[in-house]
Amino acid sequence: MSHAGAPVGGLLVLVDPVARRLDGESVRIAKDVLSAGAAAKICLPDSQEEFARALARRGHRRPVVVGDDRALVRAVGLLHGEPGPGDAAVSLVPVGPVGSLALARSLGVPLSAVFAARAALDGVTRPRDLLVDDCGGVVLGGLRITAPSAPAARRAGGYRSLLRTLLPAPAAAPGAARPVQRLRVEVDGVVLVDEDRPVEDVAVRPREDGGPARVVVRFRGGAPLTGHGDTVTVSVTGPAAAFHYRADHDRPGAPTRRRTWTRHPSAWSLTLPRP
Repeated sequence: MSHAGAPVGGLLVLVDPVARRLDGESVRIAKDVLSAGAAAKICLPDSQEEFARALARRGHRRPVVVGDDRALVRAVGLLHGEPGPGDAAVSLVPVGPVGSLALARSLGVPLSAVFAARAALDGVTRPRDLLVDDCGGVVLGGLRITAPSAPAARRAGGYRSLLRTLLPAPAAAPGAARPVQRLRVEVDGVVLVDEDRPVEDVAVRPREDGGPARVVVRFRGGAPLTGHGDTVTVSVTGPAAAFHYRADHDRPGAPTRRRTWTRHPSAWSLTLPRP
């Protein structure tokens, strides 16, 4: 379902400090379009703490985030942590390098500041499911678990240089086999794959039309396995075993041995252009 996104109560425009620093012109355009079309309170937080305080004090104003994917994830995570039904509508005006807007693109948000601001004013609000992990982290568009290449694994294991761990691993030679890892993947408590079968890739995504999340496990030289469920647990055993996952196109997080994601139906809403 969707409904008209008329900004009843006005807008709270939260301009991420990174967006202000990287692309002041797009920020100015977004503020001008939003202010011309609705009663808009413009907030320019200088830190994540100020961002959180401003969002918590929004009253009846609908939040509009001007920034990149990380700013949107931060806002949705804060809204989800509030008491109440947790279905607040959010609008996004993407501002940032193209590589930092992959989530926005996948969610259907226009990458043009003008078109995105117009959608915030008169678009439609579509409810979306949310994946929440057992540490409180939120996933809006999906997550992937991919085995690192051998050079990347050695760099991560040695902790010799923070810079080197953030650099991409060298590209594999044409025809080279992708790295694998041994994972146990459970969907709604049922084992989809166990550690006896090497895994190349695990992908978990909320469905756009609602319903259980989709889990796809890919193997080397075999057909993928697909499952659907409301809880997904990935774990490893062994004294040195761990895995990394990448949520919402962000950089991989710290290694972990076990993580569970739970689907929260219609936990947030995003304002998108009208069809």
